[in-house]
Amino acid sequence: MKSIQTLQSFEQLKLLSDPRRRAILQELMSGPASLTMLGKVIGEHPAWVRHHLKKLEAAGLVKLVETHIQGGVIEKFYQAHAGGFLIQELILPQNRGRPMIVFSGSHDLAVELLSNLLSDHLDLLTIPVGSLDGLMTLRQNLCNLSGAHLLDSNGEYNLPFIRHFFPDRTMQVITLAHREQGLMTAPGNPKAIKSLADLGREDVTFINRNPGSGTRIWLDHYLNAEGIALDSIHGYQNAVSTHTACANLVQTRKADVALGLRASAHQFGLDFIPLFQERYDLVFMQEQSSSLAPLLDMIQTRSFRHSVGALTGYDTTHMGEQNRL
Repeated sequence: MKSIQTLQSFEQLKLLSDPRRRAILQELMSGPASLTMLGKVIGEHPAWVRHHLKKLEAAGLVKLVETHIQGGVIEKFYQAHAGGFLIQELILPQNRGRPMIVFSGSHDLAVELLSNLLSDHLDLLTIPVGSLDGLMTLRQNLCNLSGAHLLDSNGEYNLPFIRHFFPDRTMQVITLAHREQGLMTAPGNPKAIKSLADLGREDVTFINRNPGSGTRIWLDHYLNAEGIALDSIHGYQNAVSTHTACANLVQTRKADVALGLRASAHQFGLDFIPLFQERYDLVFMQEQSSSLAPLLDMIQTRSFRHSVGALTGYDTTHMGEQNRL
């Protein structure tokens, strides 16, 4: 069985930034080949191929697998070390005087507010990929901080998922806020939408959230429990990655309804039908605590609590509380 090798050294990444070396590596991923064979496929002289091949070999990307001697001529065959290569590398600016935090997780308006308030002291880069993908990114050390609102089958938020993803790590789970979610519709609710059951109507167009997001997972669980077929929902396969994008599509009448935050509906002047309240947690590894100190300190301030509380549909009663795993 062929394996996939993860590339993380700078030297390997630097080598593969050259498309000619990538072409050699891709040929050798398919099977062994000699300098002559590679030269014919790529359209370069064997001496040119040899120069680049030796660099790939020194970097541990290819290896010598066979040597044939025929008529006094030695022909060497090389092959890639793996059947595929995965590049995973977090590249950040070299700025020692200004800290940088990478957030990857569920989209949240309070996190956006936090980023703005901290902008004079540090850079908070946000990647709204959804709760599940955020935890996976954190597991792979491709971010410093994640955010999640995942409800498990027993009615517990986030902790069962974190225990599953990080059985060997010491994790910190801090509540940011409780948020209200529901159906966002155009002002005046022209389609007279009352509940999730209306998503199956032929005259209603829905805009969904991305797979792996807490909102999408909640919706799919509800639809399954109520026996509502996914293919009966017009627009179910059309998804965006943020609550803001959902609200914008409803406001511009490109969709009739979306499931999202009351705060997003309020921002875009939409009608809102409340459905549930959820807990949104910040998740990070214990060893990141010192680098995250400015952010964690900000969460504990009265001014930040007041600012988040001003977001419609946010409850800050438990802000800053640590959840025990």
